[in-house]
Amino acid sequence: MNASRFLVDNQRDDQLLEVIALGHRSHSPNGRFRRAVSATANCLLVVCILFAASLTPASVFAASYDDAVQQFRNGQYDAAATTAAAEVERGVWSERWPRLLIQCQLTQGDYADALQTYREALKRYPTSIALRYMGLDVLRFNGLHDEVGTAEADLFAQMQRAFAGYITRDNLIAAGRFLTGRGEDAREVLEMFYDRVRDRDPEYLDAYLATAELAIRKGDFQVAANTLQEALKLEEETPDLHHLLAKALESSDGQAAGEQIAIALRINSQHLPSLQWLAERAIDRERYDEAKDIANQMLQINPHEPSAWALMAVISHLRGEYDVEKLMRAAALSTWEQNPNVDHLIGRKLSEKYRFAEGAAYQNLALDSDPLHLAASFQLAQDMLRLGEEEIGWEIAGEVAKADPYNVVAYNLMTLRDRTAKFTVLKQDGIQVRMDAIEAKLYGDAVMDLLLDAKQVLCEKYDVMPDKPILVEIFPHQNDFAIRTFGLPGGAGYLGVCFGRVITANSPASQGERPSNWKSVLWHEFCHVVTLEKTNNRMPRWLSEGISVYEERQRNPSWGEKMSPQYRSMLLSDDLTPVSDLSAAFLSPPSAIALQFAYYESSLVIEFLIEQHGHDALLAVLDDLSAGIPINDALTRHTGSLQRLDAQFDTYAKKRANQFGSLVDWSRDTLPESGDLATWKGWIRANPTNYWGLRELAKSAIEGEQWEQALIPLCRMQQLGVLTGERGGPLEWLARAHRELGHDRQEIRAIQDNLAQSSDALPALRRWINIGQSEEQWENVLDASQQALAIQPLLPEFHLASATAAEKLDRHDLAVEALSALLALDPVDPAALHFRLANAYDEQNESFPAKHHALMALELAPRYRDAHRLLWKLHHVTSEENPADAEQNDAENVPTVEEEEAL
Repeated sequence: MNASRFLVDNQRDDQLLEVIALGHRSHSPNGRFRRAVSATANCLLVVCILFAASLTPASVFAASYDDAVQQFRNGQYDAAATTAAAEVERGVWSERWPRLLIQCQLTQGDYADALQTYREALKRYPTSIALRYMGLDVLRFNGLHDEVGTAEADLFAQMQRAFAGYITRDNLIAAGRFLTGRGEDAREVLEMFYDRVRDRDPEYLDAYLATAELAIRKGDFQVAANTLQEALKLEEETPDLHHLLAKALESSDGQAAGEQIAIALRINSQHLPSLQWLAERAIDRERYDEAKDIANQMLQINPHEPSAWALMAVISHLRGEYDVEKLMRAAALSTWEQNPNVDHLIGRKLSEKYRFAEGAAYQNLALDSDPLHLAASFQLAQDMLRLGEEEIGWEIAGEVAKADPYNVVAYNLMTLRDRTAKFTVLKQDGIQVRMDAIEAKLYGDAVMDLLLDAKQVLCEKYDVMPDKPILVEIFPHQNDFAIRTFGLPGGAGYLGVCFGRVITANSPASQGERPSNWKSVLWHEFCHVVTLEKTNNRMPRWLSEGISVYEERQRNPSWGEKMSPQYRSMLLSDDLTPVSDLSAAFLSPPSAIALQFAYYESSLVIEFLIEQHGHDALLAVLDDLSAGIPINDALTRHTGSLQRLDAQFDTYAKKRANQFGSLVDWSRDTLPESGDLATWKGWIRANPTNYWGLRELAKSAIEGEQWEQALIPLCRMQQLGVLTGERGGPLEWLARAHRELGHDRQEIRAIQDNLAQSSDALPALRRWINIGQSEEQWENVLDASQQALAIQPLLPEFHLASATAAEKLDRHDLAVEALSALLALDPVDPAALHFRLANAYDEQNESFPAKHHALMALELAPRYRDAHRLLWKLHHVTSEENPADAEQNDAENVPTVEEEEAL
C-alpha cells in the first residue's frame, strides 16, 4: 500500500478546516456580502480571514484541545469529557473532539454514551480511519457483535480509499494498529506506517507508543525499550509511555519496571493499565487482598472494566472459591460476551502460578471466542509443553511461529527445538532425560541414577507417585535453557526450573569455571516434581522452594543454603519476612543475596514446622492445598493462627541466628571505614572477637601474602565456630595459608571442613586429589574425584583421577565409567584408554567388551604389545578353566613378537 499524498501535521490541517468552517458559517448566509466584492477582492479577503483566524481562533482551539488531552492523561476523565462534549455540541469541525470524548467514555465504562457519540461523529467524519478504528471497541462493548464485521469491512475499504489520497498521521497510526490486530506482517506495518510517521514528524508521541506496542506484542522487549527511551526525550507527560516502558523492562529488570509504573501513577493515579500491572504483581506475591483492593479501585473508575473482573476471577480461583470465580468471569464478559482477552488474562495468570492445566483450559475458551488470537494460542502451546504434552505443544507453537513470523518468543522456541532434536534421550522407570550427546556419554548414567534415587526416596517420603512420565532437559548453553524456560534469552542465575512434570536445567558447561553441583540442583528440582504433584500444582512458591532446599540438606549436609554471617544479620533485621508474605520475597528481590536469603529462610520455615508440628502436619498442609484450600487456611488448620505462626517463627529464626557464633562480637559500629594490615591488627587487639574485624584482618594479610599473620585471625574464627565455606571465603583462605606454610595436615583438615560446608568447592577438591595422588591415598582420591564429577563432569582430569584410583582399589566398575567418559573427551592416547578398559572388563570377567576394547587398542596402535598379550589371554582362556590352570596357561602361552604381529 502506498499513499500518494501524506500530510503529517494533522493538527495544522484540522485547524485549517476549522477556520474554513467558521468562515463559511459567518459569511455564506450573507449573499449581499458576496455580491459586494469582486472575485479578486473576495479571494484576498478570504486569505486575510484565514490568516487572521489562524492567529486567533485556531491557536485558542489548539490550546483548548491540548489542555483537554492533558486532563485525560492526568486522569481527570470527567473534566476532559466535559470539555470534549462541549466542543462536540458546539459543532467544532475536528474529529479529534469526538474521539477524545469516546476515549473518556470507554475508559469510564459509559459504553452506551460512547455508541451515541460514535454514530453521530461517523455521520460527520465518515472518512476518518482513527474514528472507525475506535468504533470497533465501541460496538464490541455494546454487544453489537453482528455490526463489528461490517464495521471492519467498512474500515478496510476506507483505508484503501485513503491510501489513494489524503491521510493524516492519526489515521495512519490507527491503520497500523488495525492491521496489526488482523495479523498483518509486522515489519510492513512498522515500515509503512509507524516509521513513516516518525520520519516525517519525529515529535509525534503516538508513533513511538504504537511502535513499542508492536514490539512488545512480538516479544522484542529491547526494541520496545529503546523506542520508549527515545520517546522520553519528547518530555510529554503521559502515563502510557511509562506503562509501556515497564512492560518492556519487567522481564529483565523488575525493579526498574516498578519504578516506571510508579511514575505513570504519579501522572495519573487512575491509569487503568498501570493499576492492572500493580494488581498482577500483587497476585504474583500472593497478596490477594491487596490485588483485590486494586481491582476494586479499577472498578470505581470503570464498573465494567474486563481486566479488573478477570483478575477477581483469578483471585477467587487461587483461593478455591470456584463458584465466585464463575461470577467474576461472567461480570468480565457482561458487556462483550466474546472478549477473548478475558479468558486469556485469567489463563495466563493461572499458568504463572503453575496451574498449567487450568490455564490451558482458559486459553481454549479464549480460542473458542477468537480462533485467531495468537497470544492465547502461544500461551496454550507453552502450557502444553510445561505439562509434558510435547507433541501438542510443539505443534501449536509451530503454527503460531508460521502465522506470526516476527514473534520473537515463538521463533526462539522453534529454533531451539531444531537444536535439541539432536539431544540424546535416556529413559528408565518413567523418567526421560534429554541432554547433549557428548554430555550424555560423560555423566548421563549418573544423572539417571540420581533421578531414580530421588524418585524412590522423595516419593515415598511425601506419599505420592507421578502417574505420567517426567521429562528432564539439560542444556549446555544458558541461552537455550532460558529460551526453553522463559521464552527469551536471559535468566542468568537460574540453575534449574521445575514446572511440575518438566524440569529444565543448566549443565556445568554453561556455568564457567565454578559451576554449581548438578546433583544438588537436580535433587532440588525433583523434589519440586514430587510436591507439585502432591498438591496438583497448588502451592505457594515459598513452600515449594523451602521444602526443596530442606530436602537438599537432608540428602547431603553440604547441599542447599546454610547459615552464614550474612544470613545471620538478615535474620535479625527487617530482611526477615513473615511466613504469610514469604512468596513476595522471591519476586523482584533487590539483590542476588536477597533472593538466596529467601530460599534459606523458606527452608528454615520448613525446619520449624517439622520440629514443632511433625512431618505429618506438613503432609496434611500439602493435602489441603491439593483439595483447593488456600495456604493460609491450610496452615491455620494444622499449625494454629497465621499471626501466631509468624510470631513463633520470628522467635525461632532469631534464636537460630543468635546460636550461630554466640561468643562472637557481631557489631559494626566502630569498624574502621578502611585500613591496612597494621590498622586492623591494632583494632583487633581492642576487639578480639569481632567477626568483621577478624575477617578484614585475615583478608588484608592474605592479600599481602602474610600467611603467618593470616592464620591468627582465621584460627580465632575457627575457634569461635564461624568459619564458612562460601566461594573465596575464610575456609578457602585458611587452607591456602596452611598450604603456603607447608602445614599438610592442617591444610587437609581445612579442606575437609570446607567440603563439609560447600557443595561446589572445586578448587578444594582439586587440591585434595593432588595430595591423595602424591601420598597414594587412593580412597581419598576416589572420594574427591567423585565429588568433583558432581560439580564438573566435563573435565578429563577428574575422570582420569577417578579411573586411576578405582584401578588401584580394584573398583573396576567405577574404572569402566571413568575410562568410558575419557574416551568421549577426544583423548590424546585413545589406544591406552581402550587397553585400560579391556583390563577393567577382564577383571570383571566380561570377556566380550574386554576383547572389543583390546581390538580397538590394536586398531589404533597395531604394535601395542600389552594389548596383544591381553587379547592372547582372552582368546585362550575359557570360562570352564580353573583359575589356577588359567594362570599357568597364561605363563606358558605368552605370545612371541611374531605371534603378536600375526594377531
